[in-house]
Amino acid sequence: GPQPPISNSEGDLLFLLDSSGSVSYYEFSRVKEFMWDLVQPFTFGPKDVQTSIIHISTTPTMEFPFDRYLSSGTLQQAIRDTQQLMGDTNTGKALSYAKEKFFSDEAGARPDVPKVLVWVTDGFSTDDISEPMQLLKDMGVTVFIVSTGRGNYLELSAAASQPPEKHLHFVDVDDLPIITKELRDAILDVVQANRLHAVDITSSSFHLMWPKLLSQESGYYTIEYAPTDDPARKRTQQVSGAHTSLTLSNLAPETTYEVALIPESNVHYFPPQTTKVTTLAEEISPAQVLISEPGPHSFHVSWAPTLDSVVGYQILYGPLPGNAVKLLEVDGKKNSTVVENLAPNTTYLVTVTAIYKWGKERSLSAKACTQEEGSKVRHLRFEDMGPNTLKASWDSADGNVLGYKVRCRRQTGPSSVISVSPQIHSVLLTDLASGTTNKVCVKPVYKNQPGRGLCRMVHMQPGELGQNPGALQPRES
Repeated sequence: GPQPPISNSEGDLLFLLDSSGSVSYYEFSRVKEFMWDLVQPFTFGPKDVQTSIIHISTTPTMEFPFDRYLSSGTLQQAIRDTQQLMGDTNTGKALSYAKEKFFSDEAGARPDVPKVLVWVTDGFSTDDISEPMQLLKDMGVTVFIVSTGRGNYLELSAAASQPPEKHLHFVDVDDLPIITKELRDAILDVVQANRLHAVDITSSSFHLMWPKLLSQESGYYTIEYAPTDDPARKRTQQVSGAHTSLTLSNLAPETTYEVALIPESNVHYFPPQTTKVTTLAEEISPAQVLISEPGPHSFHVSWAPTLDSVVGYQILYGPLPGNAVKLLEVDGKKNSTVVENLAPNTTYLVTVTAIYKWGKERSLSAKACTQEEGSKVRHLRFEDMGPNTLKASWDSADGNVLGYKVRCRRQTGPSSVISVSPQIHSVLLTDLASGTTNKVCVKPVYKNQPGRGLCRMVHMQPGELGQNPGALQPRES
């Protein structure tokens, strides 16, 4: 799917595309899709990322120079229109050609920006690659290799930048999307390394990073930042020359900030670096309130999400209907509490209010019900279902019942226990011998409290259900 845009990056990114006859049309088309997925989130332009493609074939060919396509739409179409050249796999020649174009004005390359080479190969080459690849790396090019075939690991790991576990991937052509994000993040590490950029962006903060330009002794950095639409609200911070990062906080959500890094050196002049950073939309808390574990005198209240911008929560609760309200205060780092000392079998309105650092408040309410105290089964009754078989039925117990346990103590034969779900209110009892008296008990099961069961003695007459009134009186336990 679409990726969030990536700005604050500057570099020349060159794809070395195996366009020879050793690659099938299907493989070639899948590699083109992979290339587009890889670069799709980047921002393109003379102050951002620029991209070019060189074909590996009998003779190396540049598909387009770095500075031709400076928007996502035009670059996507250019990659889509790229045609396979066929021919031999002269990778060494293509690498020498790439070294020439990587640093030429004619190809739209820029001096003093990071250079990245991504070579997608089926692992086969007809000429030597070691010497031209080493020359590229010696000139500061970071080399990533993606092998979709049976390439020689030792040869390719020596050709890629070090360490190979970060710069070399072996993957089937159909599985290229698996490595897209990992490879993109590794490229980002290179193209952001020499630029002021922001990471860990939230609704109220972001972390600035920049290359090491100064030292503790040679100067300090001034950081200026202001909302793009309100420059008068500019703020300034200073850090020593030993720093290469700083977190800016207490920012407004969904706001674009202009940020300038000014190196103040007593040795050399360093030009200021600038970037734009847009904070995220503010997360809202509470966005949901959940009531759980109800008992006759308490229930558990939880909410989400928990945010750094919230200093505390207030929990207001009172019975419905009514005006009596009580207050609980909870630290902003917690997301749950237990409300206690409540009346049984009562509905409560619970309101969770988040108090933000800047004084703003947001509330969300939910209803909660306590259980009836000592909830029990009522109206246990029996029905003759044939020789030696009874159907035991009961009315549901109050509260949040997890299920029922039905115990049958036979006068002759083994006792039995049957567990049923809360929706079931009857069971069949079998193997009840004629002429015996049996004890049947049904007990509700709760999460946090014991249920109270109801028991009856049942006498089995030969051939029919016993109707002795004294034997059928209910007994509680």
